[in-house]
Amino acid sequence: MSNGIDAVSQGGNVDVSHDAHAGHDHHHDHKPKGIKRWLFTTNHKDIGTMYLWMSFTMFFIGGIMALIIRAELFQPGMQLVAPEFFNQMTTMHGLIMVFGAIMPAFVGLANWMIPMMVGAPDMALPRMNNWSFWILPFAFTMLISTLFMAGPAPNFGWTFYAPLSTTYGPNSTDFFIFSVHLMGLSSIMGAINVIVTVLNMRAPGMTLMKMPLFVWTWFITAFLLIAVMPVLAGTVTMMLTDRHFGTSFFNAAGGGDPVLFQHLFWFFGHPEVYIMILPAFGIVSQIIPTFSRKVLFGYASMVYAVASIALLSFLVWAHHMFTVGMPVVAELFFMYVTMLIAVPTGVKIFNWVTTMFKGSMTFETPMLFALAFVVLFTIGGFSGLMLSIVPADLQYHDTYFVVAHFHYVLVPGALFGIIAGVYYWLPKWTGHMYNEMLGKTHFWLTVISMNLTFFPMHFSGLAGMPRRIPDYALQFATFNQISSVGAFLFGFTQLLFLYIVIRTIRGGKKATAQVWEGAEGLEWEVDSPAPYHTFSTPPAIK
Repeated sequence: MSNGIDAVSQGGNVDVSHDAHAGHDHHHDHKPKGIKRWLFTTNHKDIGTMYLWMSFTMFFIGGIMALIIRAELFQPGMQLVAPEFFNQMTTMHGLIMVFGAIMPAFVGLANWMIPMMVGAPDMALPRMNNWSFWILPFAFTMLISTLFMAGPAPNFGWTFYAPLSTTYGPNSTDFFIFSVHLMGLSSIMGAINVIVTVLNMRAPGMTLMKMPLFVWTWFITAFLLIAVMPVLAGTVTMMLTDRHFGTSFFNAAGGGDPVLFQHLFWFFGHPEVYIMILPAFGIVSQIIPTFSRKVLFGYASMVYAVASIALLSFLVWAHHMFTVGMPVVAELFFMYVTMLIAVPTGVKIFNWVTTMFKGSMTFETPMLFALAFVVLFTIGGFSGLMLSIVPADLQYHDTYFVVAHFHYVLVPGALFGIIAGVYYWLPKWTGHMYNEMLGKTHFWLTVISMNLTFFPMHFSGLAGMPRRIPDYALQFATFNQISSVGAFLFGFTQLLFLYIVIRTIRGGKKATAQVWEGAEGLEWEVDSPAPYHTFSTPPAIK
């Protein structure tokens, strides 16, 4: 439901010329064969597919690490792994899930859908697109290889605070630094590609304010990536010179300051949170109108809300640092600006709910995940508001309450958004409908196990359980057991998702061009499966 073309496609008069269905000409649909197709491809659909499969792989690797963490925490005392290895698992789990699972999945969805949504034949910079993908497997191989090196893997938490990572970090830290550089390079190239495609390759007649919201959210996300990735690159370079070249950026003994590291990290890290959530906002803004059979309520206010969230994300980084001894004026500033983010976020939630109001709603799997997104992401937002209040945060800081908060933002937020998008567009990609009953089973198991895993963490955190510890006092045992059972259920449920995706690729009920009744937008004008080359002639939008 491409609300971007709400004005033009309400009467179904998006005029797509016959040539636009480039699949009708089969010489247009020529695909290279074999391994060369994937190594050298410049086709946005192939590259999107590779991003999605790589992110799926990383999701399972990061998930295995999470299950090691939860198995260790099933009961008090040291059960399965040494504390050192536990720290390596918490570090790698965070890094792999953020940089390896969530971000590449969104880039994959952007690659697949943005050209189709704006009526472009491909991404604007196809060779760079290929390169930006192929950097990633090498980056993650290097990161994961640190687990097999002599001496420990990175063991300082996914935020790699100095001096833990600089003065005391293991030798493998240098490989970690290089892999972060490669990930950042890939992200910047992907972001440039999105911006150039959106600005230069929209179909004639598609103004910016007619773009689908998924395109808008990615367009804004791309600017965030270009702004903050160099900050991360600079920070890890300073780490490298502190470790090997005698500088003292973060070493107090040489006149540096470890708190400077936190400022730099979170100046990257807070916009990064929005890099992982804004595209999910876009996906949900496509799905809810489709299954409510209504135009998205308040399209323009939605665009402005996304833009204002992106701008505010640069002004709130130090709310992660209320306990470092900032001046009270700074604490007040960051507290109030953080609370302010609740306003545009509330606007979006209001718009989604109002879109559903009096719509003729149906509850297919994408819609179920979108609804769970709205409800559970809001819970994550509320706990975020609690954390934004300085005196309260002094209590919550570094407890399991924070772990509960950010997993409520990233699992029902980013991850459910991705899963919803996959179910929504999978018939368009494969030409087959997925099995609806299996999809709903996957949904209910996922939602129940996700809440079982992360909801008890609020209570263990409020009771004072610190995060990133392999052992804990007896009073936290019940909450941890519930969380661990939930985590294993959640993890194994995702194997069902893998089965559904593979089964749909292999066959199933034929999908029509307009897969969903009520879906609007250019991507629903082409055949399912989408032809290898779409829109050789740009569609005219009246």
